[in-house]
Amino acid sequence: MAYVLVGLACLAVGAGAAALLFRRELRRMARFLRGRDARSNARMTVEAPGRAFAELAEAVNAQLDAAQRERLEGQRRQQEFQRDLSSLSHDIRTPLMGAKGYLRLAQDEGDDAGRARRLAAAEARLDDMGALLDQLFAYAQANDPDLALDLRPMAVLPALADVLVGQFPAFERRGWEPRVDFEDEGLSVDADAEALARIFENLVGNALRHGSGPLAVEQRGACVAFANEVPDPAAFDPERLFERFYRADAARSEVGSGLGLAVSASLAAAMSMRLSARLDGNVLVVELALPG
Repeated sequence: MAYVLVGLACLAVGAGAAALLFRRELRRMARFLRGRDARSNARMTVEAPGRAFAELAEAVNAQLDAAQRERLEGQRRQQEFQRDLSSLSHDIRTPLMGAKGYLRLAQDEGDDAGRARRLAAAEARLDDMGALLDQLFAYAQANDPDLALDLRPMAVLPALADVLVGQFPAFERRGWEPRVDFEDEGLSVDADAEALARIFENLVGNALRHGSGPLAVEQRGACVAFANEVPDPAAFDPERLFERFYRADAARSEVGSGLGLAVSASLAAAMSMRLSARLDGNVLVVELALPG
């Protein structure tokens, strides 16, 4: 009987010690969480034996890691947003200041013909600013989570042909004749007619602005590729081509928002299509992958 009582006493002492250790470890963990700086990389450690505490620490650290990643991603997005605002402000201010400058010159111009030239130049700068704002609005629309597209079966080649015909004066000024090679001239896709036309307009416009050689459009299978030479391949980063406000080094002095291809990429994604780009030597190739 005495041995039994001694054993029970030992168990009671052991249980009490375990409970004390348990409470002490929980308090230590609580102090760590209360005192931890949210920006710190500190992670919870375990001092008490047993798998239960280790699993608790692992779960807490997983949440801390997730919160850290979310915080860093938020910082990255904020920095990107600030950079984009700065870029947009510069792009809008440039034609606006140009217009104001030509208007001042027109006020001081004594010759009627000279005044008319100054006013025409000012109007052109205001048109440039209007185009920038239109692109910004188009980007906002394309990235609206509630964007509703009217997807219907439509032929791809006629939609492209309409855009190329509309750009005929620009091609004529460059002395270019676009080459179109469709493997399947009857190719059809479920798409929103206006959105697909916007994609083609932006891709063709990009080739006209930044290319140094005639545009070639080639369709093979479910892919339509737009390719033409560029004057300085090193100035282009194909992986960033569809980022908002991105412009190649060689195009930074030109008027433009850097939003056209970003709009195209967003519209393509909304129709289960995908835009990608690559450089083949001095040829920039932009591919539109169609569904199916």
